[in-house]
Amino acid sequence: MVLLSERGSRVILLLCLLGTIALLNGSGVEARIRRYKWEVKYDYRSPDCVKKLVITINGQTPGPTIRAQQNDTVIVELTNSLLTENVAIHWHGIRQIGTPWFDGTEGVTQCPILPGTTFKYQFVVDRPGTYLYHAHYGMQREAGLYGSINVALPDGQSEPFTYDHDQNIILNDWYHKSAYEQAVGLSSIPFQWVGEPQSLLIHGRGKFNCSKLTIPTLDTGVCNTTNPDCSPFRLIVVPGKTYRLRISSLTALSALSFQIEGHNMTVVEADGHYVEPFVVQNLFIYSGETYSVLVKADQDPTRNYWITSNIVSRPASTPPGLGIFVYYPNHPRRSPPTIPPPAPVWNNTRPRIAQSQAIKARQGYIHTPPLLSDRVIVFLNTQNNISGLVRWSVNNVTFTFPHTPYLIALKENLTHVFDQNPPPDGYDFMNYDIFKAPENKNATISNRIYRLNFNSTVDIILQNANTLNPNNSETHPWHLHGHDFWVLGYGQGKFDIYNDPKKYNLVNPIMKNTVPVHPYGWTALRFKADNPGAWAFHCHIESHFYMGMGLVFAEGIEKVGKLPSSIMGCGETQGLYRP
Repeated sequence: MVLLSERGSRVILLLCLLGTIALLNGSGVEARIRRYKWEVKYDYRSPDCVKKLVITINGQTPGPTIRAQQNDTVIVELTNSLLTENVAIHWHGIRQIGTPWFDGTEGVTQCPILPGTTFKYQFVVDRPGTYLYHAHYGMQREAGLYGSINVALPDGQSEPFTYDHDQNIILNDWYHKSAYEQAVGLSSIPFQWVGEPQSLLIHGRGKFNCSKLTIPTLDTGVCNTTNPDCSPFRLIVVPGKTYRLRISSLTALSALSFQIEGHNMTVVEADGHYVEPFVVQNLFIYSGETYSVLVKADQDPTRNYWITSNIVSRPASTPPGLGIFVYYPNHPRRSPPTIPPPAPVWNNTRPRIAQSQAIKARQGYIHTPPLLSDRVIVFLNTQNNISGLVRWSVNNVTFTFPHTPYLIALKENLTHVFDQNPPPDGYDFMNYDIFKAPENKNATISNRIYRLNFNSTVDIILQNANTLNPNNSETHPWHLHGHDFWVLGYGQGKFDIYNDPKKYNLVNPIMKNTVPVHPYGWTALRFKADNPGAWAFHCHIESHFYMGMGLVFAEGIEKVGKLPSSIMGCGETQGLYRP
C-alpha cells in the first residue's frame, strides 16, 4: 500500500477536478496513441493475375488502413525486411507540424531505412479527413507499398453530411516490369520510356488478358485468371443506404476517371477539406488526390452494376479497371448484365477543367486566404535533353538529390553538401513559346532549393508547356509536403502575370495538398510558409519525379527542434548524433 501525504492527496484531487471540468467543457477529450507494427517485405502476388514480386506490409497490398481520430498520435514501427533495399514511407497529407523529420521523404527529411533495421515514425494527425501513405524511396510506390489513412472527428463532433457506411477505394495503375527495370530505361541513352501500364487496379485488384502476355516463360502459372488475388473488387451495398467512398489515386503515371454504372456521386471532401457538394457521374482523379463521394444505393436492386476506372489525358491502350457494385442479397460473383459504361474521351480536357473549377470550400468551412502574397514564383514545367538524357525540368533546372538529406544539412549548417545558390523564380515570359517543343540549351541539373521567409505568403504558378514531342502537353499532379494550399484558379494557355491574378478566387477556394496542371494550362496556388522544415514539392507521377520534376522549399529551419538520431546514417550525417 502506498500512503499519500495530505498535500499529495490535495494535488491529485485538484488534477482530477481539472480533468473533469475539461471533459465537461468538451475540450479535454484525451487524444489516443495508435500503434502499428509493420514488416515491409517482398512477396509474390498476382494483383492483375500476372505473378510478380510486390512489396507488402504484413503480407498485404494495399497495406493496412491507419484509423485514428483528430489529434491522436500515430506510432508506426516499421521493420525493413526487403533484404537488399532501403525504404522510406511518406504520410501523404499529414503536415507533420513539429515533426518534420518524420515526413518520410528520403533525401529531404531522413536517411533511408536500411535492410534489417526497424524505424519508428511518430506524428500527430491534427485534422480529420482522408489521407494516404506510400513509399518515398526511388520508385517503390508502384511496387505496391501504399495504403490509406482515415482520420475521424473527435467523439461528439459530426461532419456536415451523413452516410451509413464508409469504404476506402485506392485506384492504381500496374506495370509488369519492376521499378528497377523502368528506372534503368529512364536513365539510359537512348532513352527508354516506361510505356503505358498493363492494367488498372481497383483497390489492389485487376485482370490482365493472359493471351496478351508477351514475356516468354516456362512457368505456366505466371498468368492465372483463377488466382484469388485478381478476383474483382466488390462493394456490397444494402438498398436504400448511403455510402461514403473514400476514393484515392496512387497511380504511377495515369490520370483516371472513376464511375459506378447508373449511380451519381456527390463530392463532399477533397484532400481532407469539405467541398461545397456537387454531383458527378465521372470523378476525374489524379495521382496523390483523395476524395470522398456519397453514393446512394437507389437503383434496381435485383442486379449488380459495374465499377470502372479509365485512363484519361493519355492515348492509353490499357483496358479499364473493373469492379462490381453488388446489391445485397445478390450473389457477389454475379456479373452485371450490361457491358461496362464507356470511358470519357481521353483528350477532351473541358470536363476535367470544369471539375477542377467546381471544387470550392464548403460554406461554414471556408479558410479565407490572405488577400496578397509576399512572393510569386512561376514554375515552368518542361522536358529537356541534357547530354543525351531526357529529363523533366522546372524553370530549366532538373532536380537531383544530394547525398545528405536537406533537413539535416540545413539544421546542422552543412553548406557544402548542396548548391547554395538560389534557383530561378521564373522564366523568360515574353519569349518562351509554350506550344512548341523546347530547345532549352542552357538546361542544368542541380540540387539547389527555394528558401522561404518564415510565415510569408507564397504564390505558386504552375505553367504547363509542350514536351519534346510536337503537339504534346501532359497532365501533371503536383503535391506539396508539409502544407495545404489554396487553389486560386486554373487557366489555359500562358499565364498572364498582370491580368490573370485579377480572376483569382479569394472568396471560397478549396484547400488541397495535390492539384493537377492541365495540358497547355496553368494552376495558381497560395500557401503560408508557416511549418518549419524542408518540404518536397513535386510531380506525383513516379517517372516524372525520378526524371527531375520537383524541388524543395526550406522555411523556419531555426525553429526546428533537435533532430532525432534515427534519421541519420547517410551522407555526412554519421556521427552528428549518438543514439
